[in-house]
Amino acid sequence: MAALGWLTPRRRSATARSVLAGEASAEAARKTSAEDESALLAKTPEEAPEEAREEPAFPVAGDDRAAAFFDLDNTVMQGASLFHFGRGLYKRKFFERRELTRFAWQQAWFRLAGVEDPEHMQDARDSALSIVKGHRVSELMSIGEEIYDEYMADRIWPGTRALAQAHLDAGQPVWLVTAAPVETATIIARRLGLTGALGTVAESVDGVYTGRLVGEPLHGPAKAEAVRALAAAEGLDLERCAAYSDSHNDIPMLSLVGHPYAINPDTKLRRHARARDWRLRDYRTGRKAAKVGIPAAAGVGALAGGTAAAIALHRRRR
Repeated sequence: MAALGWLTPRRRSATARSVLAGEASAEAARKTSAEDESALLAKTPEEAPEEAREEPAFPVAGDDRAAAFFDLDNTVMQGASLFHFGRGLYKRKFFERRELTRFAWQQAWFRLAGVEDPEHMQDARDSALSIVKGHRVSELMSIGEEIYDEYMADRIWPGTRALAQAHLDAGQPVWLVTAAPVETATIIARRLGLTGALGTVAESVDGVYTGRLVGEPLHGPAKAEAVRALAAAEGLDLERCAAYSDSHNDIPMLSLVGHPYAINPDTKLRRHARARDWRLRDYRTGRKAAKVGIPAAAGVGALAGGTAAAIALHRRRR
């Protein structure tokens, strides 16, 4: 990704930075999707377990102006993808044990607090960027493939995977939309046989990370802007599209489409979805689902875990 400059809160409003982040993510996603199209067509996705194949009334087969947009963490995957990526980097000596401890604490804090404090998010973002600064994009992509096999492949929710496959079977593109780095998200999308991914874009020059972002993390309103930009570029009708998420932070994205789904929803999203008669699906274990007051989907047994927030590495220099 060519350098587009470093934007600070003092230079641009949050809305402007969200738009830039969304547009950058859409551009990166379309470029990656075009490069990988032949490989994606040749790849046969792994079959989801039969017990998870609950056929929804939607999508409509043959609707070439519709697409599906899936949040990643706790919607498609149990837990935070960036946390698993951090575990893999730690294993490969990218940082020390005390930093992994802070990393785990950051995940626990998000789970307990249930909110994303701007100061914590800023620290986490800066820490993650400092770790990858100076590394080649190709190096992180190669490592990401290995980390997916080690920590992520067994954490995909079968029920959500079946929903994504239903859209693919109907001839519709399926995109991941996540605050995780676009490179990580692209690897996961490719492994699942999806069309591509919208994710946070880290600036790189000549294939080397600079330690800066393009805009801001693809989170909250920025996700909606990314979906809007991609839909415009691809000629999609958002009223015919679907979006899936577990978090109330993604209400802007969910509200953008004609078919919003709350998947493994947090309390705020569950309340919002019920008030607007959105569809709800829960693929967690019965015990976990009971804690949030939603019955678990029949026939789906999976380990509960992770966090609804995108977790970044919490690294401080000493």
